[in-house]
Amino acid sequence: MFLIKNLLLAVAFHKTIKVIPQNSLLLFAAVLFLTLVTSCSNNTDASRDHLVFRYNEHSNIASLDPAFSRAPQTIWATNQLFNGLVQLDDSLNIVPDIAKSWVINDTTLTYTFTLRDDVYYHKNEVFGNAKTRTVVAEDFTYSFDRLLDERVASPGSWVLQNVASYQAVNDSTFTIQLKKPFPAFLGLLSMRYCSVVPKEAVTHYGNTFRRNPVGTGPFQYKMWEENIKLVFRKNPNYFEKDEQGVQLPYLEAVAITFLPDKQSEFLQFIQGNIDFMSGLDNSYKDEIVTTTGQLQPRYEASVNLITAPFLNTEYLGFYLDTETPEVNSRALRQAVNYGFDRQKMVTYLRNGMAFPAVHGFIPKGLPGFEAIEGYTYNPQKAAALIDTYIAETGDTQPEVSIGTNAQYLDVCEYIQRELEKLGLKVTINVVPPSTLRQMKSSGELDIFRASWIADYPDAENYLSLFYSPNFAPNGPNYMHYKNVALDSLYVASQHISDIKIRKDYYKKMDSLIIADAPIVPLYYDMAVRLVSKKITGLGINPQNFLILKRVKKEKKK
Repeated sequence: MFLIKNLLLAVAFHKTIKVIPQNSLLLFAAVLFLTLVTSCSNNTDASRDHLVFRYNEHSNIASLDPAFSRAPQTIWATNQLFNGLVQLDDSLNIVPDIAKSWVINDTTLTYTFTLRDDVYYHKNEVFGNAKTRTVVAEDFTYSFDRLLDERVASPGSWVLQNVASYQAVNDSTFTIQLKKPFPAFLGLLSMRYCSVVPKEAVTHYGNTFRRNPVGTGPFQYKMWEENIKLVFRKNPNYFEKDEQGVQLPYLEAVAITFLPDKQSEFLQFIQGNIDFMSGLDNSYKDEIVTTTGQLQPRYEASVNLITAPFLNTEYLGFYLDTETPEVNSRALRQAVNYGFDRQKMVTYLRNGMAFPAVHGFIPKGLPGFEAIEGYTYNPQKAAALIDTYIAETGDTQPEVSIGTNAQYLDVCEYIQRELEKLGLKVTINVVPPSTLRQMKSSGELDIFRASWIADYPDAENYLSLFYSPNFAPNGPNYMHYKNVALDSLYVASQHISDIKIRKDYYKKMDSLIIADAPIVPLYYDMAVRLVSKKITGLGINPQNFLILKRVKKEKKK
């Protein structure tokens, strides 16, 4: 066992030494040398390579504490370390995790979960001589209490805002009672915020639990050199098995590097130093895929291109609490929606790796998508609507300004060119992403480019952006859009557990949004993965979560 541990550490460090900053190079060389020397083995790194999955995270990971799993890069890492009551499969079905079954009482709004009795925490000194223990219902009571603790200040506390109470009935039974009906609640519980954590570890590590995580997941924490390398090892006590009864995970280790430059990340992938990449950056998209979204022929032998609908709607939002007459005009907002070709935009600016948003705000992949007819390219109608605005206001030179970050400048410039052909002048204000978020939240931009990635797999999550009590900065209604009919439908839908019936309410709400045009849907995103041919079992899902417990890697020949 000592030999295997040392070899795996060597493998985790190998192949990325070349990207380590100069001031850390000697340290890593020393660690690698000592690891190889003490292993007392003739096995090479290559012989263990098939047991290690490598990927790069160009955004920094701030914490491995699931209570702070807000950003995708953090969720990807904590997905490997923690479990909750329920989880989602690749089709977004809610399936068992630590809870092997549950019962929902619609009358009392009570959810009763029956827990597995074979789920162990990762081995750690905090558990004393036993080194581990099983998860019991009281652990969820503690974890939820911590999520709500103002001293912890978790960004995920809102997940439990509709919860009236919860309790551990016994070691294997956990109940949750809601304040009011909320059909999407089970999906909320699949979020990483709702992971179970042991009180012993949080108490022992205190503020440093963020870099000393103890969970129940398929992998366990091994080492973290922040901004350089993060390594997880296989959890030998993991409870899940595959369909043949083989214990998961198949891999022995996961190694994550932190190259901030996406083009450098792409070069590492092409050289075989990392096993997969997510998304297509402008710096390399034309190199790897054609304009029709196909893999370039020169990469077909070594790379698999995997795509799927991604629960993300890209859009322009109009801030309606403004005195700008162009923004307050529904006719002009509709003109913007009719004034450019979404299919052409997706084809030439996104290499076909998206779906034109010609329906409503609800994205492809959720119940309610394609239920309504949205905006398609109609320059004649757009020009007529601009004329309507001029006639109503007397403003013969309408002008709007769009706030965006550099990543979406190409999209905004395309819209700018198309609208100016129709007589609507457009200026573009490019600001850093953090500034854009702040200005969007505080109402400082008349029009802003934004996206909404699903927190949980229910269209309610998208329609909540248009519910008037959710005005920003206290909620996600950045447009300050208010429609009494929509508010009424939104409240009524929360009392309907049957998704088929609830879908009709979603359709009506989405239709109201399209008619009032407080937003300009641009495209429904697509999850894109470039995966080495050596990798199997990675899969893809509409939330683009990284799940590694079923991944296998072919041994080099």
